[in-house]
Amino acid sequence: MDDFPEFMRAAANRIATSSQATPGVEGYVYDGADESQMAFWKCHEAAASAAHAHDYDEYMLVVQGCYTLIIDGRRIAIRAGEEYFIPRGVQHAGEVLAGTRTIHAFGGHRANRIRE
Repeated sequence: MDDFPEFMRAAANRIATSSQATPGVEGYVYDGADESQMAFWKCHEAAASAAHAHDYDEYMLVVQGCYTLIIDGRRIAIRAGEEYFIPRGVQHAGEVLAGTRTIHAFGGHRANRIRE
């Protein structure tokens, strides 16, 4: 597969560009009852995200391609089938290859949907 199934890409769950940390990314978000979120992202171009930190934990799984996390100057390549846990408050940035797909679980509210 080179994309998430259609039901996961419902227009009502599309993440607004203002909530995307990486340019050229298409994302969809689902909310938990405890304000946690799951996000599904597909990167259409090679790009980088600026360093940032969250007030909640983050778990990520690379489904396809490669996402390189940058933490404390250390580059951590996460490839398809690999996962990584980022504790709250840890400053991190990233670089992604075109075609990479990732699933992220956030322990808090991370992304807003497009409002029409």
